[in-house]
Amino acid sequence: MSLGISYDKTGRAFGVGLAMLLGSVAAPAFAEEPTLSDEAFESSKQLYFEQCAGCHGVLRKGATGKNLEPHWKKTAADGTVTEGGTLQLGQERLEKIIAWGTEGGMNNFSDIMTEQEIKDMATYIMMEAPKPPEMSLEQMKETRKVYVEEADYPTEPLHGRNWENFFVVIERDVGKVAVIDGDTKEVLTHIPTGYAVHVLKASEHHSITEPEHPGRFWYTMGRDGKMTKIDLWQKPENMLVSEVKIAYDARDVAVSGDGKYVIGGGYWPPHFAIVDAQTMEPVKVVSTRGTNVDGEYVEEARVAAIYTTPNEPTWIVAVKELGQLWQVDYTDLDNLRIDKINSAKFLHDGFFDPTGRYFQIAANASNKMVVVDTETHKLEAMIDTAALPHPGPGANWVDPNCGPVAGTTHLGVGTVTVWGNDPEGHPDQAWKTCYEVETDGPGLFVRTHPNSDYIWADQTKHPEPEIQQSVQVISKETGEIVKTIQITEDEGSAAVHFEFNADGTEVWVSKWNLSDSKEPNGQIVIFDAKTLEEIGRIEGLYAPTGKFNVYNRSNHVT
Repeated sequence: MSLGISYDKTGRAFGVGLAMLLGSVAAPAFAEEPTLSDEAFESSKQLYFEQCAGCHGVLRKGATGKNLEPHWKKTAADGTVTEGGTLQLGQERLEKIIAWGTEGGMNNFSDIMTEQEIKDMATYIMMEAPKPPEMSLEQMKETRKVYVEEADYPTEPLHGRNWENFFVVIERDVGKVAVIDGDTKEVLTHIPTGYAVHVLKASEHHSITEPEHPGRFWYTMGRDGKMTKIDLWQKPENMLVSEVKIAYDARDVAVSGDGKYVIGGGYWPPHFAIVDAQTMEPVKVVSTRGTNVDGEYVEEARVAAIYTTPNEPTWIVAVKELGQLWQVDYTDLDNLRIDKINSAKFLHDGFFDPTGRYFQIAANASNKMVVVDTETHKLEAMIDTAALPHPGPGANWVDPNCGPVAGTTHLGVGTVTVWGNDPEGHPDQAWKTCYEVETDGPGLFVRTHPNSDYIWADQTKHPEPEIQQSVQVISKETGEIVKTIQITEDEGSAAVHFEFNADGTEVWVSKWNLSDSKEPNGQIVIFDAKTLEEIGRIEGLYAPTGKFNVYNRSNHVT
């Protein structure tokens, strides 16, 4: 991947990726300690940004993943001191961990990195982590690009297609998003976006004030901090209309309920930026550094998930390392009201219950699902789960015993945890575990649809190829696995992520070609949601991961 760097007339860097910025810090000179050539250092730094920083942090202090500092020291409440670090683990052991993965949820990188890259990475993480610079509002504004002027936006769709059944698909490693016609199964375009887009969000229906034509405009967030705006009414070649960079490393984005603003959350710098949804002009930036739930100051307090509350004029901003959910009122940006709700570490991804009142989010390292009442702006509950919950877009359905429930997969173990989430209709079951389903391996995503009889769970985090290539289908009626489906047998590929079409009759699953991710060898495998039989494959995709159906996402269908 090439991340460009530019300078203004004063010599300040802008429009630059995190890994390139880290290059401003020379490889440290070590006496009798691990060293790398300049070339190997730069290559490892780039690879760390692409593959490792999300879980372990830019400064390597850990979050979902372990602390990767060369040496660390912790003092417990009783005064007990423990020490560790990558230097203590040593070169050989680190190489094995990187290559083979761990049972705790870290996947193997032997299919992604070469032997030399693994060796260099083991050395790199035994060296001190370079610290990247900050990003100002003015620097963000300098990165803004407009490809289609607002005055030239069409007043009706220009392609004559059923755009509300389009799927917007992340093509991770080539920095693109594919738009697929869900009716005809045609790949309409591959839109250049930020590197390794993590999430896309659309303008959505809202109970107070909603935008015109919810679902028309989509906003992406790349891991390089680039936010792009996509207009699904344009002809395919003109769907990318504008972009702006709000961080050097980022993960999530959301559109205000009235459609006026977009918020993007940074991993580095740790902040969120508010952008004009029409012009993509940055208007406000807010740092998320602060004191965590344990009373410790955190410099790398990253923004993980961001969601628009369906019934309130607010966003939910999950500040990962703080263990806090910030409910941000967007009605008055000059006097920004932020309610900070303490919960648990490390907050990651979540979803709303069917009413849109309760936000359910994973606190990975605490092995909990956290529930916030967005009406009262207060913590509602914390539910114990198996190791490292990770629901992705989540799943809500009705269980015959517990009533309305929700579920999550886990990064650390092959389990789907199911809990009640209807405090008004089923108070005795609300926020309590209803049941657990043992699957063959840890996964990333769980998904269902109101018209489906089943819940689908992937097993992408298991190190054995046959398991990570298979998904498991669970009956809503019995809570039992009714079918295991191997999506692919291709070496270096895995099964990941699910999305239903608009009416819930089809389930789309990604065949993620990890080992040759920059080649168009990825596929989307389509199943009949009733019979669970394969009905087709869409080919010619580059490492397809997340898929987002316009109707489902703009109408809060989970």
